[in-house]
Amino acid sequence: MAFFGLYFCCPWPNARLAIVVGGGIVFQYYYGGLASIAPVAILAVITYFAGRSERRGIIRIAIVLCALSLIFYKYTAFLIASVEPLLLGVGATFTAASQSLLPAAIPLGISFFTFEFVHYLTDVLRGSPPIRRLPEFLAFGLFWPTMVAGPIKRYQQFIPAMHLGLSRPTPDDAMKGLTRIAIGFAKKWAADNLTGWIELVEPHFDSQSIGLRWLFVVALAFRILLDFSGYSDMAIGYARMMGIIVPENFNWPYLARSPIEFWQRWHMSLSLWIRDYIYIPLGGSRLGLPRRAVNALMAMAICGLWHGPSWHFVFWGIYHGLGLSFAALLHRAFTSTPSIDTAPVVIRSHFISGVVRSLFDTMGWVCTMVFVGLGWLLFFYPVEKAMSMAMHLFTR
Repeated sequence: MAFFGLYFCCPWPNARLAIVVGGGIVFQYYYGGLASIAPVAILAVITYFAGRSERRGIIRIAIVLCALSLIFYKYTAFLIASVEPLLLGVGATFTAASQSLLPAAIPLGISFFTFEFVHYLTDVLRGSPPIRRLPEFLAFGLFWPTMVAGPIKRYQQFIPAMHLGLSRPTPDDAMKGLTRIAIGFAKKWAADNLTGWIELVEPHFDSQSIGLRWLFVVALAFRILLDFSGYSDMAIGYARMMGIIVPENFNWPYLARSPIEFWQRWHMSLSLWIRDYIYIPLGGSRLGLPRRAVNALMAMAICGLWHGPSWHFVFWGIYHGLGLSFAALLHRAFTSTPSIDTAPVVIRSHFISGVVRSLFDTMGWVCTMVFVGLGWLLFFYPVEKAMSMAMHLFTR
């Protein structure tokens, strides 16, 4: 409340900009401490000056530093634990020595701000103009509403939106923001209640009826949707209270009729980031179907690992990469244009074609929801347990 009181009472846009930057610093320090804010500040300064230099070599070094920082803070312990069994007798000694060098805490929101810094540097490397003023860059990098759970911002959209909000925050913006925050809190409340039921049923999953097992999967799916989209709603709402519009992150993902459409609706800011900065640089869909499948698997494995340092997240990403590749194969098979000689007779009845289309859409939706639901088992549980739970969905 103190933040918004200062923000609305201040009549000068530049002073509001300073309040936004100060709010980000206080938020990071309050929830993460000095051990959290120091790496963020250092990376922000490096990223800003590397972008301002517009020198390709310096920008590339800064991108590598951002990626290494994310790996060091979030994945070092995971990598050490993964290689320990391969070191035979010295594994325990290696792990003990390595753990003494690990940071005490992971910087708050490191997955989000490093992705935004990499986006910024990569786009400057591709020719986009850098952010000239340091306070503007700090407001972009330390924007507290999106710091913890996104959405992942693009600076080309955020900076103009921020200037518009700083110049004239309105009561209408505040009301729309508060409404969105209330929706987010309601979703979080519903997600927390689903969590209680899931934790009650999960230990007895194998002994439940098949219908209740599937109901468990549905509850799991809605828990993560309500939880994650609730966070996004609150972030969007807090930003809107300042008069700043940030990207939407969810668009009714459980209405998707294919894995491709699901990722066009689910965590959209992340899926677009993965597409633009991993999938397309790997070659995208330009190098033929086999390479497209490999690129999708690699990109989605990274997407899975981004969610957390654990192998079940990697397998969840690969699982979705396989689904995307299969969906692309089906799309290519059913949308290829036949030659004149082999073309089947076209049924011209709009009614019949509409019925067929509705049938295919329904089948696509059912298959996609089953695919996504089984994937949430991989997301939440170790691979062995997820596989066992999936088998029990189809057997007594």
